[in-house]
Amino acid sequence: MLDATTVVGAILLVLAIIIITRAVKMVPQGYNWTVERFGKYLRTQDPGLHFIIPFIDRIGRKQNMMERVLDIPPQEVISQDNAQVVTDAVCFYQILDAVKASYEVNDLTRAMQILVMTNIRAVLGSMELDEMLSNRDRINSSLLDKVDDATNPWGVKVTRVEIRDISPPQDLVDAMARQMKAEREKRAVILEAEGEREAAIKIAEGQKESAILKAEGQLEAAKREALGRERLAEAEAKATEAVSVAIANGDPRAINYFVAQKYIEALGQLAASDNNKIMMIPLEAASVIGSIAGIGEISREVFNNDTTNGIRS
Repeated sequence: MLDATTVVGAILLVLAIIIITRAVKMVPQGYNWTVERFGKYLRTQDPGLHFIIPFIDRIGRKQNMMERVLDIPPQEVISQDNAQVVTDAVCFYQILDAVKASYEVNDLTRAMQILVMTNIRAVLGSMELDEMLSNRDRINSSLLDKVDDATNPWGVKVTRVEIRDISPPQDLVDAMARQMKAEREKRAVILEAEGEREAAIKIAEGQKESAILKAEGQLEAAKREALGRERLAEAEAKATEAVSVAIANGDPRAINYFVAQKYIEALGQLAASDNNKIMMIPLEAASVIGSIAGIGEISREVFNNDTTNGIRS
C-alpha cells in the first residue's frame, strides 16, 4: 500500500500540471484572444506565449484577425419601377479591434449578414431595373460605403461588397431581349437611311459637277465657234474687198463671182427642200467651174498684192 507521502506528492503533481496548463496560453498567428478577470475584460493577447492567473483569469473571446468572406444569402428586391429581381452578394471584412468585435455586438457574423442584406434592398430599391443592371460598380461602391460606416463601431473594416448576380424574372428577360432586338433593328434602319442619304448626296454632287463641266464645255465651244465665225467674216470681207477692187478695175471675173455665188446658194436651197426628191439642173457645169476658177485667181492676186505691199513697207 502507498504511504501518505506518495499520495500527497501525486496530488501536488497533478495540481501543478493543471495550474501550468491553465496559466500558460499559446495564441496562434492571425488571432487575438481577450482575457477576462471575474467576467470583466482585462487585456488582449497577441500571437505568442502568454501567462494568466489560473482560476482568476480566463480566456474570453478568440477573434480571427485575418480577412474573411461572408456569403450573403439570395434575396428578392423590388426596383423603383416595380421589377422584382433576385440578388446574390458576397462581403469581405477584417476585424481590426478584437475588443469591440467581442463586446460591442453579439454574433458579429449574423449582424453583418443582416446589415448587408438590408443595405442591398435599400440601394437597389432606389434604382430602376435598367440602371440596376448597368451600374454594378456604382452599386458595389455605394454598398461598401454604407456597410463600412455601419460596422465601424464594431471594430470591423469592410474591404469589399460585391453583387455577384442580379436575376430578373424570365418574362422580363424575354421582354428585354425583344427590346434589344427592336433597338438593333432601329439602328440598322437608321444606318441604312443615312447610307442612302449619303449616296443621294454623292450622286447629286456628281450630277452638279457634270453639269458644270458640260456648261463649261459648251461655253468653250461657243467661244471657239464665235471665233471661227469671226475669222470667216474677216475672210469674206477680204474676198468682197478683192472682188470690189476687181470690178472697179473692169475685171469681168468679179461679176462671174457674184453670179456663181448666187447660183450656188440657190442650189443649196433647192437641195434642202423637203418636197423635191429629184432635181433637173439645166446648166453648163463648165461655166460654173470657170466662175469658181475666176474667184480663185482674184483671191490669189489680192493676197499677192497684200504680200508685196507688206514687203515694201
